[in-house]
Amino acid sequence: QISEVDFQDSINVLGFSDELNKSLLQLYLDNRKEIRSILGELAPRLPSYHSLEWRLDVQLASRSLRQQIKPAVTMKLHLNQNEDQTAQVLQTDPATLLHLIQQLEQALGEMKMNHCRRIVRNMK
Repeated sequence: QISEVDFQDSINVLGFSDELNKSLLQLYLDNRKEIRSILGELAPRLPSYHSLEWRLDVQLASRSLRQQIKPAVTMKLHLNQNEDQTAQVLQTDPATLLHLIQQLEQALGEMKMNHCRRIVRNMK
């Protein structure tokens, strides 16, 4: 349900000619309801976050190595999907977890850019 101006802004980025942009806008306006219904049917039903349990395990020594520090982070991710709850158990070392956090923070930073905001606004 985007306005004509938002639609024009979205297709101007693609670099088409003005005549083609006007044709695309007219097609969109003529078939807006049908496009919305088809996109609604095609939308994937993804699981949603419910809760997260985590635990830090550290192995300090073993029979063969007396001074060994081996940390591990174990997480249990609870998800909701269609009124059903599922749980996924994940385990990683702290370095990999920090890298994952950095990548997710970078993705969130990119979502604040104008281009991404325009795309997300048009998807709603």
